[in-house]
Amino acid sequence: MSWLIRCLLIPVLIGGAARFSGPAGEYDLLITGGRIVDGSGSPAYEADILIRDGVIQKIGEVSEPSVKRIIQAGGRTVTPGFIDTHAHGNPLQTPQFANFLSMGVTTISLGQDGRSPAAGDVAGWMDRVDEQGTGVNVLHFSGHASVRGQAGAPLTAGMQTLIRQAMKAGSFGVTTGLEYDPGRHADLEELAAIAVPGELFMSHMRSEDDDRIEASVRELLETGRRSGARIHISHLKIVFADDPERAGAVLELLSEARREGLPVTADLYPYTASYTGIGIVFPAWARPPHFQEAVRTRRDELSEYLRNRVNRRNGPEATLFGTHPWTGMTLAEIADSLGKPFEDVLIDDIGPRGGSAAYFVMDESVMRRFLADPHVMIASDGSPSMQHPRGYGSFAKIIRKYVIEEKYLTLEEAVRKMTGLPASTLELDDPERVEIPRGYLREGYAADILIFDPARIKDRATFGDPHRLATGFDWVLVNGAAVMEKGSLQERFSGSVLRRKYKKH
Repeated sequence: MSWLIRCLLIPVLIGGAARFSGPAGEYDLLITGGRIVDGSGSPAYEADILIRDGVIQKIGEVSEPSVKRIIQAGGRTVTPGFIDTHAHGNPLQTPQFANFLSMGVTTISLGQDGRSPAAGDVAGWMDRVDEQGTGVNVLHFSGHASVRGQAGAPLTAGMQTLIRQAMKAGSFGVTTGLEYDPGRHADLEELAAIAVPGELFMSHMRSEDDDRIEASVRELLETGRRSGARIHISHLKIVFADDPERAGAVLELLSEARREGLPVTADLYPYTASYTGIGIVFPAWARPPHFQEAVRTRRDELSEYLRNRVNRRNGPEATLFGTHPWTGMTLAEIADSLGKPFEDVLIDDIGPRGGSAAYFVMDESVMRRFLADPHVMIASDGSPSMQHPRGYGSFAKIIRKYVIEEKYLTLEEAVRKMTGLPASTLELDDPERVEIPRGYLREGYAADILIFDPARIKDRATFGDPHRLATGFDWVLVNGAAVMEKGSLQERFSGSVLRRKYKKH
């Protein structure tokens, strides 16, 4: 923008109208004076952004005569809104999703780990979400477990029909939760049958344990080879590993697959504790509906299994419950309060469906090795209600810790991992697959935009207080509308369900 135009704009208050010759209100918004980090990983540059009808019209030196609103970025960073490839929540219950907006997330992917909403009526669910409104954009994935529960006989054909119906409605692909029931019962043939050629197949793999991770990765890659689907690993991690070379070995498996021509990506959250149901520590033969029988006929064996399993997972001190009545207590503290061994607590007082917990079973150096890989993006695996800080802090933590404090990532690369890379993986940047492309700051792309000073970004959520909102994002725009202004969340629902254009296979 020229010096003269800048001087003329100085008196204009944010939210006011710029008065120049020409028709009033030709454009909706002008962002001026910012450093553009466009999501591609390219170096930052200075430019202005002109927006109309929720779409970026121009990036560069802007001298348009008429705009309804001006935001003076004042040298702050301007980026695309972050895209969370693995999120949880119910937009019909918590439509604002303040936890995501506060850490700069403007688009979330729901239907993860094999569980998805409205398996039999995806189109109706999408319409209901849009009718109510949502603070963020929402993507739908079809969960394998959900369609498996809805499908009639024959099972595979029934699942294929439901998935095809969901894709026609605008769903973005299929997810699995192979460590849980009923996903763990699916064999490779079933998985390959439901994976859609050319579409995304996201998987919580069979196991993330150190001694089983390679086998789980190979199964997933073979699913892609047999089906022609694009493969994506959810929340990539190795439980128990403390050597970053273990991460290197897994990444080499993925690189080999790419060299074969198989598209493979992954996401992770930047924490060393996972979060899921306590059933994860129980053996398959003692999970519902077999639990009571196992307690009656194999209690000693079950006690020994649980004792060994939990101790291998860094002991009962490393299991922190996030559900009533044990919220905020470790398994060790619960056992001490009840005056009995922790394995007896698990059997008599909690059971495999008795709650969810955070498990401190990962190593920072291994996670960092995954984080550095150019094909690994950021996700939260979080929700508004989960008792884990990842749902409130993941994206802010990447900037605060790994960009500003440790300089492990450049700002440009971190932003790419949170915008351009997930957008390309989801094909949100392809105008042939979505109505309006997004994920980059480019002309013709959706105006999902953040304005912030990276040095002021703070993730405030902790394991003791996991629902503290992140701070530091001054402006958050969703489809061109400000849902956060000067760091203050607005009661504005400008998000929508993003529908993928169906491509018959």
